[in-house]
Amino acid sequence: MNVRRKILQALSLPVLANMGVLPAMAQDDYPNHPITMVVPFPPGGVADTVGRPVAEAMGRYLKQSVIIENKGGAGGGIGMGQVAKAKPDGYTLLMALSSIVVLPEADKVLKRSPMYQLDQLKPIARFTADPTVLVVRAESPWKTYAEFIAHVKSNPAKVSFGSSGNYGTMHVPMEQLKAATSSYMLHVPYSGAGPAVIALLFGQVDALSTGPASVVQHIKAGKLRALAHWGEGRLAAMPDVPSFKELGVPVGYSQWAGMFAPAGTPAAVVEKLRQAARFAAQDPRAVQALTSSGTSFQSQDMPDFERFVQTDARAMAALVQRIGKVD
Repeated sequence: MNVRRKILQALSLPVLANMGVLPAMAQDDYPNHPITMVVPFPPGGVADTVGRPVAEAMGRYLKQSVIIENKGGAGGGIGMGQVAKAKPDGYTLLMALSSIVVLPEADKVLKRSPMYQLDQLKPIARFTADPTVLVVRAESPWKTYAEFIAHVKSNPAKVSFGSSGNYGTMHVPMEQLKAATSSYMLHVPYSGAGPAVIALLFGQVDALSTGPASVVQHIKAGKLRALAHWGEGRLAAMPDVPSFKELGVPVGYSQWAGMFAPAGTPAAVVEKLRQAARFAAQDPRAVQALTSSGTSFQSQDMPDFERFVQTDARAMAALVQRIGKVD
């Protein structure tokens, strides 16, 4: 009888596959091996700081390891493109920053083949949304933003700022600031926020704009000084730092971090990932990890996040067109 049953099962496999039953069975079994979460920047940046506690919490919920893979380059475009082209089975995910909505428009401006299109990626959840902060070395002569910008204006092209790459989340806010103040600073792109912050610490650049999580520990250690930020009001992690709007400078920028899967990922798999993301956003360990890094969960579930991404993409496309082509 056992032999007969096995023969019948073997004969039924092609029929089940044609009926679409086997993919459904595989989805029900998801995940049955480790998941890769691509962070499209080197270690030490905001996406990495957010991605690691989120991946650990999601792994506990899904009962499979979620392994971080840092894939830097092209302002995040290389890693984002890798996930956009990955098999849509839920085993390759992306922890992206807000530059994800900027780079396709930048490719248009630069008249180059796009590294990916936004519709190749499915938004799952947003985790954080922090304004970027203007920081300099603590040993620099600038104690306030007013002193900094006065020096920039009197020394055009002599003050440099680092970034994670052209049109990235560290570059765009500085271009906003340059335009709003009719000033010029030298842009020095790096492969990610981590290398850019190291460059600032070692005096290779004079300033940069980045999320609080990348610099708050250096500020507390007395190595860096925050002069202003691109948000509203005051930041909990930096209550003494004014916003540019308080200072009368009309700029604003939010560096958000969110999780994406390749478009075409089965709905049942997307739903499991959505549930795991919800768990991570409320998990005490993950919350503590982000709080200690100077940020906090500002989560959005999938429907709200999808709308948010589309709205932000339209706003950033207009901004990139205003910035135009950069070297």
